[in-house]
Amino acid sequence: MEKGNQTTVAKFILLGFTTNPKLQVLLFVLLLFIYIASLSGNMALIALICSSSHLHTPMYFFIGNLSFLDPWYSSGYTPKILANCLSEDNSISFGGCGSQFFFSAGLAYSKCYLLAAMAYDRYAALLYAMAMSRKLCTGPVAISYLSGFTNATIIMSETFRLSFCEGNIIDDFFCDLPLLVKLSCNVPGSYPSVLYFILASNVITPSALFLVSYAFILAAVLWIQSPEGRWKAFSTCASHLTAVTLYHGSILFIYSRPSSSYALERDKVVSVFYTMVIPVLNPLIYSLRNMEVKEALKKVGMKWRAE
Repeated sequence: MEKGNQTTVAKFILLGFTTNPKLQVLLFVLLLFIYIASLSGNMALIALICSSSHLHTPMYFFIGNLSFLDPWYSSGYTPKILANCLSEDNSISFGGCGSQFFFSAGLAYSKCYLLAAMAYDRYAALLYAMAMSRKLCTGPVAISYLSGFTNATIIMSETFRLSFCEGNIIDDFFCDLPLLVKLSCNVPGSYPSVLYFILASNVITPSALFLVSYAFILAAVLWIQSPEGRWKAFSTCASHLTAVTLYHGSILFIYSRPSSSYALERDKVVSVFYTMVIPVLNPLIYSLRNMEVKEALKKVGMKWRAE
């Protein structure tokens, strides 16, 4: 679609990474492997948590919800990316773009709140030698989903009300906010305020809650006299700290910079990292660095061998 006075589009064109057929096939194989690893790893962790009674604690309740979110999050992007790798038609309908945007944003925002709730749980467990009750945990999880999808509804309705008269070509592999706004030729004056609200409420506020929780945790750990106790306290938070740093770091890198510093190819790689690679890493982070998960895996393995 050429630039002009037309204000509506029927579809968008996703340019993806490359038009080279050999590279597209290679990319398809790589991304398919990552996607399968994400689905199998997260589902295996959920099954392990459900089947191991000693993992029925608030911390693993949150981890199970995180493992539930991640496959759905990557599924918002991956099937379309895989299809585009093998097809000459890289278009996505206006409605399809809106649906992808809504569900991916809702899940992403929910994950930000969930990670913040997990930080508070670690804070309560370490400082008061107690974790939130299982019943109490359902509140933060429900609020995470409700807040995430409420904010996704707001930003989707505001974004897809714009006039897309600067073309319909998106130089990326999914319908991302900065590139959609770039296609609009008539952005209302109130729209930047909506963007700042979404960024503040879904990224900056959870990040601030996370930092405050870990500041209190650090202060408490420094009061522990024995090196062994200090190390044990740090190790209980290491997995969550790693997951939050990877996820929030990549999102802030993409969405908190001025538009003048955008570099499309670099940003595409970072986008792949937080949409597809991080959902693969999370089960590894929470299993390889966690003795309780390792013990549960050993028990499951022994039970299978006994059968």
